[in-house]
Amino acid sequence: MKFLISLLLTALLSFALSLFLPWWIIAAAAFIVAIFIYQHPGKAFLSAFLSLFLFWTTMAWYISSANEDILASKVSMVILKQDNPFLLILLTGLIGALVGGLGALTGSLARWTMNNQRQ
Repeated sequence: MKFLISLLLTALLSFALSLFLPWWIIAAAAFIVAIFIYQHPGKAFLSAFLSLFLFWTTMAWYISSANEDILASKVSMVILKQDNPFLLILLTGLIGALVGGLGALTGSLARWTMNNQRQ
C-alpha cells in the first residue's frame, strides 16, 4: 500500500511543482515523498522510478503529439542519429525516472540515517 501511495504522491507532487519550477524539481519531490513515506531504499527508488517514468513519458508523448512529432523527429535525428521519436520519448522518460529514483533513494537513506542517529 505504501508503494502505491508513494507512486501516486510522487507523480502528483512532481506534476504540481513542475508547473512553476525547473525540471529538476522532480528529484526534490521524490525526496520529500521518500522522507515522509518511509520504505526500504530499493522500494523507494523503484516507486519513484516507475512514477516518474510514466509521468515523463506521458508528458513527452502528449507534448510531442501536439505538433505531430515534428520536433521529436528532428531532435531524434540529432541525438539518436535515426528518425525515431518514440525512442526519444522513452529516453526522456528514462532520464526523468533516474533523476526521480535517485532523489527518492537519497530521501529514504536520509530518513534511515536520521532514525539510526537517534538510537
